[in-house]
Amino acid sequence: MKVQKSEQEWKSQLSPEEFYVCRQHGTEAPFSGKFYNEKAEGIYKCVCCGEPLFESETKFDSGTGWPSYYEGIENAITEIKDNSFGMIRTEVRCASCDAHLGHVFPDGPEPTGLRYCINSVCLDLDEK
Repeated sequence: MKVQKSEQEWKSQLSPEEFYVCRQHGTEAPFSGKFYNEKAEGIYKCVCCGEPLFESETKFDSGTGWPSYYEGIENAITEIKDNSFGMIRTEVRCASCDAHLGHVFPDGPEPTGLRYCINSVCLDLDEK
């Protein structure tokens, strides 16, 4: 079931930075997020709704300054064509609440060849 809240409800639940990135499609500065260099094992969840999004086993160091994963948890994320900023990209959103998470690019490692470039501020980590 889709999580739906008003803009005011999201603002009261999230920090200003979380609201900007997750609900207004912003981006945190590279190398500034709490998870870009995180090595702990666990499940990365959506900061907005708590749904599991990525497993730590799929995380890799892409050198970009944002947490990167080669695969999302099945049915946890949606991908949407993004034509903003004069380029064609694929936006990644939480399938449960439509939170903007980041973008996916076709330059990741095997086995998928994908790089889900995700803003740390959009995530919580449930450590094992």
